[in-house]
Order: sequence, then structure tokens, then C-alpha cells
Amino acid sequence: MARAAGKGEAVYERLKGDIESLRLRPGAKLSEVQLGEELNASRTPVREAIRRLAREGLVDFVPGEVARVAPISLGGVRALFEFRMLLEPRAAASVAAAGSADERVLVPFRGLLDRLEAFDESFRALDSAAQTGSYQEFYGITEAFDQAVIAACRNPYLARTIRDLRSQTVRLRHLSHSGPRRMLTSLEEHRAMLKAITHGDAQAAEAASRHHLAQTLQALIDSLTSQDLALGTDVSLDVTG
Repeated sequence: MARAAGKGEAVYERLKGDIESLRLRPGAKLSEVQLGEELNASRTPVREAIRRLAREGLVDFVPGEVARVAPISLGGVRALFEFRMLLEPRAAASVAAAGSADERVLVPFRGLLDRLEAFDESFRALDSAAQTGSYQEFYGITEAFDQAVIAACRNPYLARTIRDLRSQTVRLRHLSHSGPRRMLTSLEEHRAMLKAITHGDAQAAEAASRHHLAQTLQALIDSLTSQDLALGTDVSLDVTG
């Protein structure tokens, strides 16, 4: 039983990673038979993984029909960011306020600020090809920041809701950081958020978070409307949303 559960978890993590990284493109068909062969798994763990991903909004799954990777649309992106702007600035403010009362809250954020400063220095010294190859390191810092905010947020309902949206936001990260210029802009936005939190400035943390989300949304809109995302026609451009 434990072995079967472990296999199911492995299949789920593999499919989730492929969807979040866009290796599985929006609209791509998810054949249980084909995926089972590729992942050396029976249809049961594959089907369960698809159902879990459907509950997270990453897969469109209708029993009896072919499952597909959920599309990305402008309307969906706008709706997601409208919701995030209600949640994440409030969480950042909460963390900053908690840090002003308890220095221990700020420890991970000070460490992340040091990591960000070191990355900034090394990133600017690289040529363009090497910069592209270092994106993953930056993603690691931003993911650690998001997780630190969730962990330090004093409102468990707020923290849980933000955490539940992570799969959607991770998938979009690869579209919003479309080049070195946006990478550096995002770096500055994260620096502002980290400095506000480490200074215990709730108002500045809230404003910096809201600004970052607004800039990220605009970068996504630009990416979706200026090209086919290299994702093909499976991507839905719902300009009315």
C-alpha cells in the first residue's frame, strides 16, 4: 500500500512540475495510457494525479473525456491577480507588523535579502546567455520569499488561501520573467518588499507587494498579447475577461 501511495505521489509531482514549468503546454492532452507508459505507472495513479491537479485548477478533467492541461487566458490571469491583490499585500503587511513586535519573525527575510543582494551582483556581471541560465536561482529566491510570507502570516485562513494559489502563480512565473530587463525589475520589486518587511514597515510592505503584483500582471498581459507564448494555439486569449 505504501509503495502504491509513493508511486502515486511521484506521478503527481512529476505531472505538476511539468505543467508548472510549461513543459506540458496549456491545452495539451493528458492520455492516461501514454502517461502511464512514460512514467512507468499503471493507469490508477495517473488518473488520481490528474484528478488532484484538476482540483488545483491545473487540469481540465471531465470523467469519460480526455483531460487537458488547463488553458491560460487573459481573463483568467486578470481574475487571479485581482484576487491575489486582495490577499498578498495584506499578508505582507501582517508579516511586517509581526516582525516589528518579534525580531525572530524577520530572520528568514534578512537571510533572503542577503541572498537577493548576492544574486543581483553576480547576475549583472554575466553575459546575456549566462543570465538566462541563472533564472532558476532567482526563482528559488522568490519562491522562498513567498513561502516565508505564508509561514509567517499570522492569519491562518489568509496563509492557506495564498498557499492554495501557488500552483497557478508558479505556472505564470515563466511568462512574467520573459527577459533580463523584467528579471531586474522583479528583483528590485522583491528588494523593496524585503526591505519593508525587515524594517517592520507594514504600510510600505503592503504598497510594495501591491506594486509588484501590478507590474507582474502587466508583464503577463504584454507576454500574452505580443506573441503566441511559444505555447501554440492551445492558449486562450480571452481579451474580454
